[in-house]
Amino acid sequence: MTEHTEQERPGIAAAIVTRDGCVLMVRRRVAEGQLSWQFPAGEIEPPESPEQAAVRETLEEVGMHVTALKLLGERVHPKTGRSMSYVACAVESGTPYVADDEELDKVEWVRHAQIAEYVPYGLFSPVQAYLDAALSQ
Repeated sequence: MTEHTEQERPGIAAAIVTRDGCVLMVRRRVAEGQLSWQFPAGEIEPPESPEQAAVRETLEEVGMHVTALKLLGERVHPKTGRSMSYVACAVESGTPYVADDEELDKVEWVRHAQIAEYVPYGLFSPVQAYLDAALSQ
């Protein structure tokens, strides 16, 4: 059996999906520390780009078709140590639901003013800046 270090593990792509002044968030069945509410996300599978992975994970987790707009930023997540890519996405079609009930137990559209209730430790600054602009319109 091969053990992987954090650097060898695939990166994670998170989809930042906005619609009607809200951002889509999912609650994981098993929290990663404080990380209970998150954006739809999952491992980037070779030869995918972060944008392709974000689109695929959104469909797999919540049954929505989205289009990747742009990569907002990348970092090593301070809570999990995983390499993260954050991708702004627009809704093409569908209504979100728990499509992957092994991983998720809830899906919600979250208003800008509610984000701190769902993510009390704060968001990655490029994601927060994007949401500040996108959700205030």
